[in-house]
Amino acid sequence: MTASSRDTEWTASMLGALAGDDAAYRRFLLSVTPFIRAVARKHCRHLSAADGEAEDIVQEALLAIHLKRGTWDQSRPVAPWIAAIVRNKVVDALRRRGHRVSVPIEEVIDSLPAEDRTVGISPRDIDTLLGQLKPSQREIVRSISLNGSSIQETAARLKMSEGAIRVSLHRALKTLGALYRSQPGAD
Repeated sequence: MTASSRDTEWTASMLGALAGDDAAYRRFLLSVTPFIRAVARKHCRHLSAADGEAEDIVQEALLAIHLKRGTWDQSRPVAPWIAAIVRNKVVDALRRRGHRVSVPIEEVIDSLPAEDRTVGISPRDIDTLLGQLKPSQREIVRSISLNGSSIQETAARLKMSEGAIRVSLHRALKTLGALYRSQPGAD
């Protein structure tokens, strides 16, 4: 069965269900369940969720379809509407269970494109800008941005957590950017 003929069959069953035909509604639910399961499993695999999550999501999606069937736009195919419900149920389930998908920046930093923005700023201007930072921020910027030390090395040397170093560096660079842009003749 092609996707088009499948959607036509589902649409006809759903229209019958909305008209009060219980047999059509039963056929609709039975025929869409494998599709819902496949979509839920695909999303769970993509988001590294446990396989057991998919079956819970199938049940939640079927319930949502039952409760929200009156919201389906009858002029549109039913399969995308179902897929959207399943996707939303996957996201809801993972959020409820505290599932977070995160990729450490260290794993992707080399694949991020760097914008080539060579700035013609003299060492004296750099010192002037750095002089406007708090002493701890100045030390962190010098260590990481100018001397090439890692966040881990800088944190150990300054006896700070890596998270505190990252926050301080971010704030210092933001301040430096604002200071540089406020100078006459800056871009």
